[in-house]
Amino acid sequence: MRADTMENDLRAALAAYQIGPDTASLTFANRLARENRWSPHFARRVIREYKRFCFLAVTVGHEVTPSDAVDQAWHLHLTYSRDYWERFCPAVLGAPLHHGPTAGGDAEWSRYYEQYAQTLASYEAAFEEAPPADIWPPASRRFGVDPRAFRVNSNDVIVLSRHWATVAGWAIASALLTAFLVGRIS
Repeated sequence: MRADTMENDLRAALAAYQIGPDTASLTFANRLARENRWSPHFARRVIREYKRFCFLAVTVGHEVTPSDAVDQAWHLHLTYSRDYWERFCPAVLGAPLHHGPTAGGDAEWSRYYEQYAQTLASYEAAFEEAPPADIWPPASRRFGVDPRAFRVNSNDVIVLSRHWATVAGWAIASALLTAFLVGRIS
């Protein structure tokens, strides 16, 4: 079978593939949205990009690195272990697709940075369009700013933007200074 025919078959199989049982009241997309505090629409877009990532992983001939959002979809898919290993990999991808986390350190950072940049270039070549920036940020953001982020449960904390945290900090400092000065003057 010709390579372009195999790639077209893979694209069609990925497009038709639904992760998890279709009888579940909490679908994979809705679970992904809930666990990441995304809108259902954004979660569906991430799933589309996850499928594109998987396409690249088995067709481009080099290691690929996902965006953080795509990695979240991959992590969740791996928890559907029977679906992933017994259905998705053999029947859709035609190959196992293992997830290998970084071992850390400067060499690994450089390797994944370069791999991710190469993944973005391969994406453009394969799909003849740039990857959506809200799901696939540039490598400088993916490996510069984003690793410093962490996930929080909004039921436990209040999250303020940096701007409002600064405003609140100044207001508290001003109130404390005022209370101190009033206490010294009285």
